[in-house]
Amino acid sequence: MSNSTSHEYWMSKALQLARKGFYSTHPNPRVGCVIVRDGELLSEGFHEYPGGPHAEINALNNLMGDAKGSTVYVTLEPCSHTGKTPPCADALIKAAPDTVVIAMLDPNPLVSGQGIEKLKNHGINVITSVLEQQAIQLNAGFVKRMTQNLPFVRVKMGLSLDGGTALSNGISQWITGPESRHDVQYLRAASSAILSTATTVQNDDASLNVRLSAEQLNQQTGVRQPMRVIIDNSLKLTGKEKLFELGGEIWIFTTQQDEEVLSYFKLHHKNVSIFTSVTSKRIEIKDVLLKLAKMEINEVHTECGSTLAGALIQQQLVDELVLYMAPDLMGKQAQGLFDLGEISIMSDKIQLSIADVRMIGRDIKIVAKPCQP
Repeated sequence: MSNSTSHEYWMSKALQLARKGFYSTHPNPRVGCVIVRDGELLSEGFHEYPGGPHAEINALNNLMGDAKGSTVYVTLEPCSHTGKTPPCADALIKAAPDTVVIAMLDPNPLVSGQGIEKLKNHGINVITSVLEQQAIQLNAGFVKRMTQNLPFVRVKMGLSLDGGTALSNGISQWITGPESRHDVQYLRAASSAILSTATTVQNDDASLNVRLSAEQLNQQTGVRQPMRVIIDNSLKLTGKEKLFELGGEIWIFTTQQDEEVLSYFKLHHKNVSIFTSVTSKRIEIKDVLLKLAKMEINEVHTECGSTLAGALIQQQLVDELVLYMAPDLMGKQAQGLFDLGEISIMSDKIQLSIADVRMIGRDIKIVAKPCQP
């Protein structure tokens, strides 16, 4: 096994470890670490939950003996600053391995490269960009928040074979099969927030929560419930919807200014935060996403109707579309998938690239990404 192949082999092991924290590390990145000497695995660790030890610390704590003469593989540049935990770079310097191999640099432009510089200043050899794209993909939301001040946005839609998402009366349960609905639970669990509208909440009596166990998520920590974010321009939610009976944090964005209307939520729902806009008659979706990024939301999972889905696409705010297509027909009176207004020339059509297609039960799951303009 050549040296470069060896680096990729062990980094792939570190990436597998990082995925163990896929549903539990929010708002922190998913990170894995292995320690190797003379081609033999000495120790491994991953970041499991926010506030807990980072991957490097867990790997060092699991080490029998010392790390001298070893190579440490870590999927993200070791931190060089004190946050909720001490700097991992300092712990590695104390452990004194010969080499640290890093998949990707810290995407935070304020600290990127500082951990590497610290290691090099203490005589540790550093190799970077090993399986870098895989590491970036694993933390796409964290990277986007750090570099663009916006979360990664995924839009999930269920549709019939002829493009219907709901009957003309708004009923949409259930277009897709139970296997697809179960698959969606994993998308929810991976997200930091679930975004929807008051119309969708009321039409579907939506809970917008994760209904999987820790065992199903293959994790030791409890199941984390994403923040639920509802856009409700006129505040037509009553506070009595099923959504409010489940606990968990709920944010409502509205243009409603009537203090009497707002006071009901303040009195009866301590888990609800209401954000009012006084500058517009409608909530601007990009402003919502900017606010969420400031609150350390990495990934937004969106379950909504055609209006919000279309607005997200038109404003180029969507990173990924996940479509579950049922082999059924709903007719031309059914509500459509995306409200994009009238497109009169072919050059104005929204182009997508297909990333994945697979069967989920009797449905077809399509993962697509908008093409860059």
